[in-house]
Amino acid sequence: MEQRSPRVPKLAWVEEEEEGPGAGPAQETEEVVRFKPLQEDAAVDRTQEQERTRGLFRRTAQLVCKFIKRIREEETSTVGTGLRAYSHIFKTKTCSALLDMLVEEGFCNPKQVPAMVRYIHQWLMANQFAEHRLNRALLDLTKEQPADVVMTLLRVAPSCDRAALTMWKSIMCSPRTAEPAQLILLDVLGSWPEHSTCTSDGDKTGVFVLAATVVMWKILQVPCVPHVVTVYFPRLFVHLVFQVFFSTLDVPAEVDTFWKGCQQQYGLATNPNRFAVRTLKSLLCQMQHEDVVVAIERKCGWDTLLCADTHHYAVGLLAREMSCVSIPLCSRIARDLLRLLSTQEPRWELPALAFLVEVLECLNLSERGAKRILQILSRHLRSECRERRRLALRALLVLIDDPLMVRRGQRLRLRLGMQSLGLGWALGTGAAAPSSPASWFNCPSASEQPFGL
Repeated sequence: MEQRSPRVPKLAWVEEEEEGPGAGPAQETEEVVRFKPLQEDAAVDRTQEQERTRGLFRRTAQLVCKFIKRIREEETSTVGTGLRAYSHIFKTKTCSALLDMLVEEGFCNPKQVPAMVRYIHQWLMANQFAEHRLNRALLDLTKEQPADVVMTLLRVAPSCDRAALTMWKSIMCSPRTAEPAQLILLDVLGSWPEHSTCTSDGDKTGVFVLAATVVMWKILQVPCVPHVVTVYFPRLFVHLVFQVFFSTLDVPAEVDTFWKGCQQQYGLATNPNRFAVRTLKSLLCQMQHEDVVVAIERKCGWDTLLCADTHHYAVGLLAREMSCVSIPLCSRIARDLLRLLSTQEPRWELPALAFLVEVLECLNLSERGAKRILQILSRHLRSECRERRRLALRALLVLIDDPLMVRRGQRLRLRLGMQSLGLGWALGTGAAAPSSPASWFNCPSASEQPFGL
């Protein structure tokens, strides 16, 4: 090794070691060597070394050319078709060093990053006991192009096979790549039924949200769950709760087809919504909230969560049980729900409002947070959905007795606002309650803002 020429690539060294001492020309016998002049012997050694170096360099160059050709083929073909012709490359040890070299050269052509990710996946599928060899290349790729790596991996292995799980564990356990990868997964999880992001190679194929859920479920089963999952627990919790809701309402045909393939591979739950519940339970257990899981089970809350008409009741039950074990955690979840209630479509709002009402007493509201809540509640009091109006009224009654609202002198404003909406009876002011429950929530026009701060 010390005598190798510095001009010989590292890959050639690797291949030389694989070939072993028997790969070079046959050695002359001791008798022949004994009578050769010293200078002639040295010249012959140099000639043999040069020939060996040229041969190794030539074979390495051919391997590089094959690799680049395969990448170009994959850029213009469907996943996997460009890999069959070069399946023998996956069996060589040199290919891991080759990919390291290409990554070290930089990312002058980002379009090759998705092809490299597919290559790593196929290499791991062909080499079961060599998972660590491509870690460095994978992490470097993820650090430079996290969206390309995450989306390509979800596309090439949506059911999260053995090789894909190995790649996900490497990505999620590295401080360099864990956070950006987790954030992208959260974006995918919040985009039912599919998320579409164009990668550098122009691939716009949608990624099913259930594919990201399968990834999170598999990660939650490993002995040591990555720390980043704990950090982003509130957002992950919210997305899983809403995924239960959406997958209960409707499952498109293409998602159902994908799910049947996952069932055959892993023997998972019958329906996607039940699998989302299963993942949610695993998440709570990893956060050491097994008592919450058991309490919800005892009250049949998980089955209630699987019905679209009763989903929000189960979310409220889940909120009450969680507030008994961790008020700070509920506060973090409520902040994410406030963000969703301010920006998302109406179909998100009923379960989100149900959770928020149950933990409202636990929140330490800032002035900005109180203003946002009042604006949301004012909008829901004008909703056509009677259940939303009921939850908004409950929340207002909680806020009226909140010490923070009293200190700020805003309690009177709330009372006047509720009276202007015809809800004075709810405050015990002597006003008669409406005779018909259907008229409890008669509201003024949407242009009025009785709770504006």
